[in-house]
Parts: sequence; structure tokens; C-alpha cells
Amino acid sequence: MAKHLHEIGAGGGQIGVNNWDAAYIKQMRDLKESSGMWLEGQIRLPQSESDLSTFEKNVVSAKEAGIEIIRVACLSGRRYVNFTTIEGWEAFKKTSLKSVRLAESVVRRHKLKLAIENHKDWSADELVDLLKHFDSEWLGCNLDTGNNISFLEDPYKVVEKLAPYTLTTHFKDMGIQEYEDGFLLSEVPFGEGFLDLNRMAMTIRKYSPNVKFNLEMMTRDPLKIPYLTAAYWTTFGDRTGKDTAMALKVLKENYRDKALSEISNKPFHEQLAFEEANQLACLNYARNELGLM
Repeated sequence: MAKHLHEIGAGGGQIGVNNWDAAYIKQMRDLKESSGMWLEGQIRLPQSESDLSTFEKNVVSAKEAGIEIIRVACLSGRRYVNFTTIEGWEAFKKTSLKSVRLAESVVRRHKLKLAIENHKDWSADELVDLLKHFDSEWLGCNLDTGNNISFLEDPYKVVEKLAPYTLTTHFKDMGIQEYEDGFLLSEVPFGEGFLDLNRMAMTIRKYSPNVKFNLEMMTRDPLKIPYLTAAYWTTFGDRTGKDTAMALKVLKENYRDKALSEISNKPFHEQLAFEEANQLACLNYARNELGLM
């Protein structure tokens, strides 16, 4: 994948680090040095002490390959789908704090930065609280510019809150469309969505001038955000009506007339071609309109 990133003109990217052997570590480092690309790692957080040896092995592999920032996520899923009770959500929070504590001890020892993504788990305020709780120079945020729209959070306020802690990004434009239980949410090629990407980039760079902008253009069916159902709100008991109403106003003003693309009904080769076309469209827009390349 890293080689393909270079071939299509990307400056770098995030790659999964999992059980690399010495030959592959050398291959990644050689590619990074010969191409001038930057590379960031993606590693699974340790869930318990028994996972620490695997996590540390992957951290060491990343460092030997020349990687300085590792992206992690606390939740593999979506808060409003995974948790049907407040007790389940509270248990997840407790487990996540333990995972981050274990991971921080490893990256601090090896002097790598650990970037926690707002991965449809933490609200912006909750992620800020988590980072303040640890107060570690080795912890920060992998700021995703679109994920918290699924929480009915104002996307610009999310960026403003998380930018001071941002180590790296998942940079994306988003399209939204109304459906019976709420709205549909989907990544779209840069310039086709409703986000002011230049405004977001400027806010992030105000705090992190050298931050890398990782394109995340997911090519999939739109996600359903069922905020009109009672189940959606199970874990959001602390949300204020005013904040939700203001964010929802922004979203409703940007509902699309054009339907969001669905790909599950296409053969696999067409899905791949569509994904490649979307990536290239985003890279061209980033180069020509945003000055990010």
C-alpha cells in the first residue's frame, strides 16, 4: 500500500503495523528514505497486560521503520450502535482508560507519539478530558474532521477543541442526506461535501504547523445516523438541547439533493475503480485548491 501511495502522488500515509519481520521493516524504511515519503503507523491498543508484549513489539517495529507517530482507536465500531445501555458505555470508558495507560507507558519508553482518534466513540469534550487526564507529552489526538458529525456535533467546534492536541489527522469532506430515522452520512470527494476544508486546515495548522493531513476517503454505503430513535441517545445523557439544536441546524442546511453513492450493489472491480477515482479526485483538490500537497 505504501508503494502505491507514492505512485499516485501522495506525500505519505498511515499503514498498519502488525507483526513485521526484519525484512519488512527494512523495506518500509528504505521506501520512506528513498521516496521522501512520511509514514505513520496504525496499531491496535493493548486491552490488558497480556497484550503488552505484542503492542511493544509493534511499536519497536514502527520506530525501526522510521515512524514517529502511531494512530490508535479505542472503539472498533460506533458508540450509538455498540452500546445499548449506559452501563456498557461506562464499562468501555473504564477499559479504554486502562488501555491508554498501558500504551502510554510503552510509547513514553520508546519516545513515539500516540495519537488517539475521535473514532465515533468520544465526543470532542470527552477526548479532551481523556488527554488532560493523562497529561502526557506522548499522547495526543488523531483528529478526524468528519466522525463527530455522527454525534450531532458542530464539525468546526470539534476541530477548534481538538486542534490544540492534534498530532495527525484523518482529513475528509462529508455529505449528508435525510432519511426517515435521521440522516445518512458519507465521505465524499473533496469539494463535493459541505465542509469548509480550508477553514479546518487553517485551524489545525494554527496549533500544529507541521501536521500531516491523511486523506480518509472511505468508499462504502452511507452510514445511518438514527438520531430520531430513542436507542441512539442511550449514552448521550449529558448533551444539552441547545448545542444539539444548533448543530442540527447546520446539518439540515446542508442536506444534499443528490443521493449519496452506494457501492454494495456493484461488483468488486467496480468498487475498487470507484475508490481509486475518489482518492485521486481528493488528492487533486488538495493540491490545487488547498495547498496541502
